[in-house]
Amino acid sequence: MAKHPLPTHVFSSQEIRQAELDLVRLESISLFSLVERAAASAFDLLFSQGLPATPVVVAGSGNNGSDALVLARMLADKGASCRVLRQDSQKYTDENEQAFELLMAAGVPVESLNRDSLHCALTGADLLIDGLLGTGVKGAPREDVSAIIEMINSAQVSVLSLDLPSGLNANTGRVHGVAVIADLTICFGALKQGLFTSDARDHCGDICFGDIGLQAVLPVSRCRMLQGAFLQQVFRPRRQNSHKGSYGKVCIVGGVQGMSGAVRLAGEACLRAGAGLVKLVSHWSHASTINLARPELMVHGCELVDMETYQVLGWPDVLVMGPGLGVDDWGFNLFKAALMSDKPMLLDADALNLLAKQPEQRRNWILTPHPAEAARLLNCSVAEVENDRFAAVDALQNRYGGVVVLKGSGTLISDGNEVVVAPVGNPGLASGGCGDVLSGIIGALLAQGFAPMTAAVAGVILHGDAADLAAAHGIRGMLASDLMSGIRQLVNPL
Repeated sequence: MAKHPLPTHVFSSQEIRQAELDLVRLESISLFSLVERAAASAFDLLFSQGLPATPVVVAGSGNNGSDALVLARMLADKGASCRVLRQDSQKYTDENEQAFELLMAAGVPVESLNRDSLHCALTGADLLIDGLLGTGVKGAPREDVSAIIEMINSAQVSVLSLDLPSGLNANTGRVHGVAVIADLTICFGALKQGLFTSDARDHCGDICFGDIGLQAVLPVSRCRMLQGAFLQQVFRPRRQNSHKGSYGKVCIVGGVQGMSGAVRLAGEACLRAGAGLVKLVSHWSHASTINLARPELMVHGCELVDMETYQVLGWPDVLVMGPGLGVDDWGFNLFKAALMSDKPMLLDADALNLLAKQPEQRRNWILTPHPAEAARLLNCSVAEVENDRFAAVDALQNRYGGVVVLKGSGTLISDGNEVVVAPVGNPGLASGGCGDVLSGIIGALLAQGFAPMTAAVAGVILHGDAADLAAAHGIRGMLASDLMSGIRQLVNPL
């Protein structure tokens, strides 16, 4: 199947539901017309791949089930040998009942959905179409529904989920209990924000868009989904008449005794992402050796925060604070000294842990917490952060200002006006030092004159795409330093 670019704006399930109702009023049509449009877009997707011969269609009692039943009728009309299993319910939606009646009138048998019927139907099936649960899911599915989902996930058959994988929260991307693991998800009308972060990245597979005509009635969205194509818009060829001073000076502060690797990785990433000059402020005990393998890095060894250290902190255009900093007196004193500057800065790692102990708000910084650091900054649990990452990034930005990068699977970036979700990277980034590399990248982009939000978004995407390049040699065992060649490649697009 040829992959088409997805829309960039994403929405909450409530916004999409309201848009559907507005479109029904605007065009004087029924909700069932939208069901038919959704099913038709799914049929077109399957047709582009080659229609399945023996699909199993699993339909719930709501309008996600309605989509599935109409799609089953369309497939049967083209000669597919469909097995249609419908969830028993005392309360079907009107659209579900209408779809069922049309399916029966077309002579397609419908069976009751249970473990036995599903087990029988899966024998010889070449595709399972998941229309069990829709966007109304908030918590864990009922026990009987969970058992059906577990059977789907254990079956050796490809899965197409309609609108979203059953059991997934459309707004947060979280799975409470169990959710379908799809190979392909077709999202109808508008992209649901939860499909691109948290647990969703393990459940959606490839995501496609099914247009049902909502564009004219959708609200202005404050949330966008951006991926690698964004980098092509950001990086332009450099002027021939330029020099190292044209691309910014960055000072990276960190590397307490025994932690020189973090600041060293951040420094090299900063150079690879295009900064003109990079100086490390690190512990005196390793200052003479930290740049042996990368002599382009300048190093200032610091034992005490003295006048020379203040002068060094006043030298750069941008400060990056935190990689390997530590939270003892050495790191804390450097942290306080750096905060006396009014320069643009990025705070990561232990700088965030120190900030959590003495919160303040600034407009010109970028904070890059992972979920545990975010929990400390918000004085809550990691589970609370992960249960609604969109709410967490908004709370962080509201409390601390600037731009906040909430790292994780489907990183979120917020400047208070908009939120960007970036579903980039891979599990190879779950390795020590990868966050330090991201700090160096974003610091470099800030120093080159990018606005903080642009620097943060481009940095996250660049970091994730570099990880994908490195993953060509395998995800397990991937090191933070493996990203360096990819960074250089990606900041020089053809």
